[in-house]
Amino acid sequence: MNLLVTQLRNQDPSSPMDTNQMISQTTQLATMEKLTSMDKTATENFSLQMRTAAAAMIGQSISWEDKDGTAHTGVADSVSFASGVPAVKVGELSVPLDVISGIINSGTTAP
Repeated sequence: MNLLVTQLRNQDPSSPMDTNQMISQTTQLATMEKLTSMDKTATENFSLQMRTAAAAMIGQSISWEDKDGTAHTGVADSVSFASGVPAVKVGELSVPLDVISGIINSGTTAP
């Protein structure tokens, strides 16, 4: 919108901007603003889904591989949201959500 206002302020009075062109530019700017808003909403939604998924792992047995490719399993004790990717705590270890390869339900089965 600032771009449009600046353009209107600096236009040549002897050859004003075409009204159709101005409406087209306004529409394009409004569309870009909405797309930016939708992108932000989608990013926030994904972040919330990651947090929910990580929190659901508490009390579950999880499996993952470390940097060397060694497989590990353990019960998730807690979750940390301190960094961009939630990390599941297994004892003293902090396992990033995107490294976890499996979840084993350690609860009882339903009748």
